[in-house]
Amino acid sequence: MGTTYLELKGLSAAQVRAAIRSGDYAGHTAGLGAGCLQANVVIMPEAHALDFMRFCQRNPKPCPLTGVSDTGNPMMQTMGHDIDIRRDVPAYNIYRDGALSESVTDIASLWQEDMVAFALGCSFTFEHAVQAAGISLWHIQNNTTVPMFRTSIDTVPAGRFSGPMVVSMRAIPEGRVDEVTRISRLYPLAHGAPVHVGDPGKIGIADIARPDWGDPAPIGPGEVPVFWACGVTPQVAVETAKLPLCITHKPGHMLIADVAEDAEVPVIRPQK
Repeated sequence: MGTTYLELKGLSAAQVRAAIRSGDYAGHTAGLGAGCLQANVVIMPEAHALDFMRFCQRNPKPCPLTGVSDTGNPMMQTMGHDIDIRRDVPAYNIYRDGALSESVTDIASLWQEDMVAFALGCSFTFEHAVQAAGISLWHIQNNTTVPMFRTSIDTVPAGRFSGPMVVSMRAIPEGRVDEVTRISRLYPLAHGAPVHVGDPGKIGIADIARPDWGDPAPIGPGEVPVFWACGVTPQVAVETAKLPLCITHKPGHMLIADVAEDAEVPVIRPQK
């Protein structure tokens, strides 16, 4: 039967990862692992890893680098205790020659000795603080994946990696946008403050009801759309780079680390 999302809410990051590794849970991670950093994942051959690291360094807003594995070692030692990047993400996207080939829940059979895994901060991380302030987030309340959109905002290229920034959207009461901005700014490893507030057309989004990833979310009366840089940006760059093989998380299905959610630099939380 597997483990449900509601059963995982309130459990520790390690407990959530255990359910994922065992194959009991393969859903989205928004609202899970309170207190811990959530991370986007990109995995590629070492031959392209330096250019990708440059891409992250040049685009820190959508690509806040929080961890890098040793070549060929699937254990993300700087992200937590016993994190196996091959099995501890709920779902992975497999890209071949820049095209999405398939989504899977385990990449052990695809792991190669020359692979390097990157972890990049995710905006799911600051959502706990936003909710603690009494601001409801529709996708969490309705157990859906946050909507994500390609924009007209260009990233800074590095080697074969380039493309537009991707953003995630949350509808926020108009009178509390400044408050949410202050809260999210405290989470530099999770994209920090928004990149845009209001009219989606100004950043190249034609229809806010049709996200490129995730699920549609309504903009209610008195609410405005607020957009944060998103760690799906590297997946667009991977499409452009057309690497023979590259593995990412499936959008919305993140790695939950043992790093404190409000860390300014990655520091593994003590085990309890």
